[in-house]
Amino acid sequence: MNTDTGHEPQKVGPITIGLCFLVALLEGLDLQSTGVAAPRMSKELQLAVAQLGWAFSIGAFGLLPGAAIGGRLADRIGRKRVLVLSVAVFGIFSMVTTLAWDLHSLLAARFLTGLGLGAAMPNLIALCAEAATPKRRSAAVGAMYCGVPLGAAFAAAIGILSPGASEWRHIFYVGGLGPLLILPLLAVFLQETVDFRAQARMKDDVSATSVSTALWRGGRAATTIALWISYLGTLIVLYFLMNWLPSMVMNRGLSPMQAGQVQMLFNIGGSLGAVGIASLLDRIGRKPTVIGMYVGLAASLCVLAAATGSSSTAVGGLLAGMFLVGTQSALYALAGAAYPTHIRGTGVGAAIAVGRVGSIVGPLIAGQLLALGQSPTMLVMASIPVIAIAAISALMLLSNFSRGSMQPSRAFNSKSI
Repeated sequence: MNTDTGHEPQKVGPITIGLCFLVALLEGLDLQSTGVAAPRMSKELQLAVAQLGWAFSIGAFGLLPGAAIGGRLADRIGRKRVLVLSVAVFGIFSMVTTLAWDLHSLLAARFLTGLGLGAAMPNLIALCAEAATPKRRSAAVGAMYCGVPLGAAFAAAIGILSPGASEWRHIFYVGGLGPLLILPLLAVFLQETVDFRAQARMKDDVSATSVSTALWRGGRAATTIALWISYLGTLIVLYFLMNWLPSMVMNRGLSPMQAGQVQMLFNIGGSLGAVGIASLLDRIGRKPTVIGMYVGLAASLCVLAAATGSSSTAVGGLLAGMFLVGTQSALYALAGAAYPTHIRGTGVGAAIAVGRVGSIVGPLIAGQLLALGQSPTMLVMASIPVIAIAAISALMLLSNFSRGSMQPSRAFNSKSI
């Protein structure tokens, strides 16, 4: 049963969205921090290449349970409480990372940081989806999520500006102090949404078991599966390029400086796409947006695969970032509308957790194929069938909207497909 109230969202919506953007910015910075610090960190801690690979992956392993647990707790004790706790966790353990003295201490700090990062995202999506006005909910989620690629670009800039060959801790100081400094702002100015407060006042309290199974009842099974597949496919390709794009660029004979520029353009394109594509869900409707974003994504991958010089590679990186991150932003917005209030955090958190498997699988498969001598062009082109599967799943998701089986909030009033 749909338990959304249909009340008008609270007037502090812009404040909530702004604070969520700041958290997303810091999350993007921390997600990129290990990659930025890796060359200097590996030298001081004497890490082999294989050990450095574990340092990259362990944070992603923390993201997966973090998203599932954070989403579930959001429906039980509130979005604000869980977000504040999540920000404190990833801020503290980002600072702890600066104290790492060997591989094991580094892995422990990064795994615990990943737990906090993973728990934050489903709460950011739920807060923005519930705090925005009905016709701007997709745009609100997109505005929040654009902070992630901007934070990643900020991390790259910190790495460039950090002096000295051994100064790898700067990025983690910023990634730790930032979240801790905004905790008072979250505590004072962030308010729980009207939808959740109304749900919490209801007498027919929902048990943990019924909430967990609600993702599969009432016609939601097809919705849940379609959402998971589209998340998984899109994030496999997104994290493959996030991790391997600089190496692929240098394999084409371009300089490390040019590789850094392409990576920067990828993140800038991502921030533009996160706002633009999610906003189109509200403006032109879901189906045209979903078709357009996946067609654009396939085309941008073709441009990137065919690129040879620095200019064409930069254009390909910009377009790939725009459509990949923009597509994921739109999927986050759809997930926020897919479930009623009492299971929204659980549903979004579960989808993010499944998608995080892609963040682990994508880079690992790409690394193995590159080690076997496969060309970067082949890997990019091989991503297109994965994107096609994700697109088909997203369209199936929309068909559930049209049949009404998703039971979105009555206040969600995006144009019909």
